Amino acid sequence: MAIATLRRLPLHLSRTHSFTRTSFSSASAKVSDRIVKLLTIDPTGARREIVGLTGQTLLKALANAGLIEPASHRLEEIDACSAECEVHIAQEWLDKLPPPSYDEKYVLTRNSRNRVLNKHARLGCQVVLSHDLQGMVVSVPEPKPWDTP
Repeated sequence: MAIATLRRLPLHLSRTHSFTRTSFSSASAKVSDRIVKLLTIDPTGARREIVGLTGQTLLKALANAGLIEPASHRLEEIDACSAECEVHIAQEWLDKLPPPSYDEKYVLTRNSRNRVLNKHARLGCQVVLSHDLQGMVVSVPEPKPWDTP
């Protein structure tokens, strides 16, 4: 199945590190260098700034901000992707992202009611944050009627 071949993201962020008192200040400086601020629009239309880290997925940043339910998606493994992490990205930022893979397009189209791909739609689990995306505008769509209990 095409979904099984979606790329897996490196788990380097989940590794634990032990910091000594002297290395903590240098480690926090490195973290501050990795911050990427994003503007999000939730389903109600409310705008809010959230923070992510370079190398982190957009899904993880949205889940940490409480905009996507983390239990609705396996954050690291997406073999059984259901497109619940679908987001819409403003046109000016789409050119700064790598193009979606065939598998990502397949998942998004399969989960669209009319089987047409929205050109702004991306899977949050496939968008990796970088400094080039500082200020990116991301809309979290409201749940699809067939996904609501």
